[in-house]
Amino acid sequence: MSLIEMIAGVEASEATLTVFNADPEVQESLRDHFADRNVRIVAEETAQGPAEFAVLSQDGAFETAVAVDDLLPYRSDAASEAASDEASEGARPSELRTGRPVLDRLDETLFTSYSKPEMVAASREIEDRAWRVGNGELHAGFQTLDVLAGESQTYDQLAGRESLDVYAYAAAEGDLPKAEHYTVRVEETPEIRETWFVAYDGGGFDDAKCVLLAEEREPGRFYGFWSYDPDTVDRVIDYLTNRYGSGEPTDEDGSRVA
Repeated sequence: MSLIEMIAGVEASEATLTVFNADPEVQESLRDHFADRNVRIVAEETAQGPAEFAVLSQDGAFETAVAVDDLLPYRSDAASEAASDEASEGARPSELRTGRPVLDRLDETLFTSYSKPEMVAASREIEDRAWRVGNGELHAGFQTLDVLAGESQTYDQLAGRESLDVYAYAAAEGDLPKAEHYTVRVEETPEIRETWFVAYDGGGFDDAKCVLLAEEREPGRFYGFWSYDPDTVDRVIDYLTNRYGSGEPTDEDGSRVA
C-alpha cells in the first residue's frame, strides 16, 4: 500500500458523531470544531435522556459517549479556566479546541487544508519526540532537495544523537545538501514529490511512536493524517524501508533508476 493509498484509506474510514438533544447553535459549533477532521456530525432528538450528549461511532461500531461540554470546553468560564491551565502545561491548543475525548478514540486523526506553517509545526512535535527519546529511527519526506536544504542543519543536529538513525527522502530537484550525520534518499517516484511525512518508530517504546503523512493536493495545501497508533506507524516505516531502503533511486513502478 503506497503512501497515497494510506491517506485514502484513512479518508474512507469516516467517523460519525451523533449529537443528541442539542440546540442548532451547538450543532453548528461542533461542525466548526471538527471541520478539519474526518468526523461527520449528525443531530438527533430523544424523548428521554440527558440534554446535549454525543455518541461517536466508526464503521458502525460504538466508540465512546461524551457530554457536549467535554467537546466544547470554552462554553463556560470554568471550562475555559481549566483549558487555560492545561494549555500552560504544554497541551496543544488545537487539541483543546477540537474535543480530545473524541479524538483520543480514533487511531488516525485526519486533517484538511493544512498550510506549510501548520505542517512544519506538526513535524516539529514529532522531531522533538525523537530528540527527547534519543534512539530509534526517524524518517522524513521533504518532497524536493530544495526543501531539504533548508532543514539540513536541523536534521544533522537530530542525527547527532548517537542512537538515533535519521533518513530524509526527496525528489531530485535542487542540490544535494551536505548531510554529515543523516542519510539522504533521492527518489524519482511521484509519491515522494507529492507527500510530506515524518515518522518516528519510538526507539523501542510503542507509546512514543507517531507519524504525520500528508499529500499536497493543491499548491501549499496539505491533506492527510497524524497517528499515534503503533501499527499505523510501523506500516508507514516498513513501507518506506522496503520500498526505498536500498539507497538506489526508484521510479514510479519500483524499478531502480540508473
